[in-house]
Amino acid sequence: MTEQLELDFNKIAKKLDISEKDIKLKRKFLEKFMKNGFPNKKQENWKFLDINQIIKKSIRNLSFYNDYSLPNKIDSSIFVDGLEHNKIIFINGRIEKIDFNYEDKNKIEISDEIEKKITFDNENSLIDLNNAFTNKAFKIVIKENYSLKKPLIIYHSTNEKTKSKNVNLRLDFDLEKNSSLRLIDFFTDKSAKNFSNILYSFNLKKDSILKNFKVDNFKNDNLKYSFNNIEQDSNSISETFILSAGSNFFKNEVNCNLNGEFSSAFVNGVFSLRENQQHEIRTTINHLVENTKSYQLIKSVLGKNSKAAYQGKIFVNSKAQKTDGYQLSKAILLDETSEFNVKPELEIYADDVKCSHGSASGSLNENSIFYLMSRGLSYKQSKELLINGFLLDVVEKITDSEIKNLIKNMIGLKE
Repeated sequence: MTEQLELDFNKIAKKLDISEKDIKLKRKFLEKFMKNGFPNKKQENWKFLDINQIIKKSIRNLSFYNDYSLPNKIDSSIFVDGLEHNKIIFINGRIEKIDFNYEDKNKIEISDEIEKKITFDNENSLIDLNNAFTNKAFKIVIKENYSLKKPLIIYHSTNEKTKSKNVNLRLDFDLEKNSSLRLIDFFTDKSAKNFSNILYSFNLKKDSILKNFKVDNFKNDNLKYSFNNIEQDSNSISETFILSAGSNFFKNEVNCNLNGEFSSAFVNGVFSLRENQQHEIRTTINHLVENTKSYQLIKSVLGKNSKAAYQGKIFVNSKAQKTDGYQLSKAILLDETSEFNVKPELEIYADDVKCSHGSASGSLNENSIFYLMSRGLSYKQSKELLINGFLLDVVEKITDSEIKNLIKNMIGLKE
């Protein structure tokens, strides 16, 4: 792999229109990644799903070079119907379109960013890989006192040109005081055997609101990793919803730092896995000052030979009195070969706090199925109704009614 990395890095270095200084910085990240390699089960954060082994088994001869100078045709069939929205379209890791036609252009600032050192998780080799190979890093600023009129959907798409490729992309978002953003990450793949590595950074100023919905619902044979870092000032709110269902492998990580009083973070997620899929959500919510709140609810429905993991950590600093932290995970195993792993953590250094966590897993209740069948439903209909009610509890936590209805329709949930 080292030879392939060197070869691909040299190719991309010749194509990039950046300074020698930035090339050297990228090379430092490359060297760090080559030293550590892909994460594996020896590392605590990867003990349940070993991405190193998964890549070896799923993708032969993984290549890290992509020619971003060649445009890709936009397939409008991937667009979400029934929802007016702004767009950013990534195809094979290349931005093909940025469209904020519904917004006041003076209230949104978009710029290319020079590569910079990431400090929020410098032990993560996938962030090093991202920094080494990302073509461009864009920064999007939502100006003070502005709320986007329509949601922004970021389309993550691949086509048949891409196979056995590592695709890296990065976006930074700044939400200035009293601004708000509704952001949907929508994954549609027409390729197979690729590994996408996505890095987002959010900076929420006082009184700002971020609602981020990650929707991976289309069955595909790709592997994905997404890392979100969220920094929150006072009275800011972040809401993250994850629908983890389509890809062969997907790990979503959320690291949230509640830096200001009365800031709040909400993370809700659904695993809906069919056969032979492996998905994980890992969250770290850091309560760093007084009067902060976090809430996490993860529910899983796992089919034959599927495997899901949830690692959730609540950290409470000694200064963070009056913290309110809640975390709960539940799983339904539809087959004896299904597997759910959970690792809840509370690390608390303050005494005036209210924190709790819980987890439960098991099969569908046969008595409930029998009761529904006695009311005229078939066995299949009874199972579907119970699963529907189980997952609906999480989706109902979405505070945006328009997007909540959209997601219900996507996964076939009924009231």
